[in-house]
Amino acid sequence: MRAFAELLDRLVLSPQRNAKIRLLVDYFRAAPDPDRGYALAAIAGTLSLNTVKPAMIRDLLLERMDAVLFQYSYDYVGDLAETVSLAWEPPAGSVQTDIPLGAAIERLQRTGRAEVRSVVRDMLDHLDTSARFAFLKLVTGGLRIGVSAKLAKQALADMGDKDVAEIETLWHGLSPPYLPLFRWLSGEAEKPALSTPAVFHSVMLANPVGEGDLDALDPKDFAAEWKWDGIRVQLANIGGVRRLYSRSGDEISGAFPDVLDAADFTGVIDGELLVGGTARTNRATRTFADLQQRLNRKTVSPKLIETYPAFVRAYDILFSGEEDVRPLGFVERRALLADIVERASPQHFDLSPLVPFSSWEELDRLRADPPDPVIEGIMLKRLDSPYTPGRVKGPWFKWKRAPFNIDAVLMYAQRGHGKRSSYYSDYTFGAWTAVDGKETLVPVGKAYFGFTDAELEILDRFVRDNTIERFGPVRAVRAEPDFGFVVEVAFEGINRSTRHKSGVAMRFPRIARLRQDKLPRDADRLETLQAMIEAREST
Repeated sequence: MRAFAELLDRLVLSPQRNAKIRLLVDYFRAAPDPDRGYALAAIAGTLSLNTVKPAMIRDLLLERMDAVLFQYSYDYVGDLAETVSLAWEPPAGSVQTDIPLGAAIERLQRTGRAEVRSVVRDMLDHLDTSARFAFLKLVTGGLRIGVSAKLAKQALADMGDKDVAEIETLWHGLSPPYLPLFRWLSGEAEKPALSTPAVFHSVMLANPVGEGDLDALDPKDFAAEWKWDGIRVQLANIGGVRRLYSRSGDEISGAFPDVLDAADFTGVIDGELLVGGTARTNRATRTFADLQQRLNRKTVSPKLIETYPAFVRAYDILFSGEEDVRPLGFVERRALLADIVERASPQHFDLSPLVPFSSWEELDRLRADPPDPVIEGIMLKRLDSPYTPGRVKGPWFKWKRAPFNIDAVLMYAQRGHGKRSSYYSDYTFGAWTAVDGKETLVPVGKAYFGFTDAELEILDRFVRDNTIERFGPVRAVRAEPDFGFVVEVAFEGINRSTRHKSGVAMRFPRIARLRQDKLPRDADRLETLQAMIEAREST
């Protein structure tokens, strides 16, 4: 556990991507099996330890610590795992030992719900402070070390001198502690053979259009498509096995059995998963909020399928039959894709339409005023581009619509995690509306990114100096018409929501600017957000 704890500490303190990869490679090479496989699973988010909950960890500490002292400590530290690891007092006579990571996880996996509390208590008693912190982060699933599954896969590829696309292809056919994977990467065994041929393949990604990016490019060399506000998926039907994956490779087949049942072609296609009606059925495509009703479910009812009918708007093909067509150019692949979609179920598949244009200026006008509110921009694809995994600069671009913007008032703040655990960096902001005839701020969103480190210092200082109430780790800050902090919030979309008191939900909100030049009374109103929704719905 100590080696894993040291890895976490160093990853948190290493902001550079390449430095993180080197740390991971060194750990994977040095750590024994199954420790390194479980560490990989924890970092990549594939480790499941559902029997350990944060509430249980807190209750264990309260057996040995005064509740008021714990609350003060937790409020100051801002992180449960760090608080417990520092405050935990083993009983007299306890001997601290280095419990191997794999042994700790497998012990928990063998433990029933009735015994898990005593097992966790015992391990906390025998671990030192650093290892205790790593253990708690591990079992609660809250590492927050700035390492994505993608970065971990790149480290695996570097470790074994392999192409990361090979790792992606194997990834979802293997499970922790990934013993066959590490034996192959270490040169001790052949490449693992997967039990299903319908594996996930690394997707091709687009680069955002930056200033001047299009100046040296000829519009005649590119095709344009609308960028739809759904989720990107990969649908595979190979060898009679059907699978639906998200763009990150997570299998979501259970939530969309209707789409899989309709996939009566052989091959692998790339597209956008949406809810509503396809262009072939002349029914309107619905919002991302409607799609969310079916996401993150293991199973769905017939009623849910009927209420939120899903379909794939196809825009590329990786395999036609069992033939790999990724080396072909975009135009050739699209012809193969069009043939498949033409013969597929019209309720479940349509072809992403091309957008005719003759100049970048014309396309920019179309981008700013698209024909459907579910469109969030333009995709540009070079006509001769092969389907290349990863984000290659040049062949594909995404050109999003300008984001929505409002001025909002800071209402609540909470400490962050990892290297931000000592800062109030998670913010809730509100807009004005009339409640019982009185002007009132109502929360309309949360954001924890978009600002610079210097701006974080300003926000954190304001929260500390102007806290008026505490709710555990959350701080309510002073927010009045003539005193408070105004922030400019940018967001990609907005929908109605019954889960939020304000009745609205923003998509991908971020703090774009600090508006210290404005008083809270000058911030936007809830009605402004409601008007944005109404304008989109009436389009």
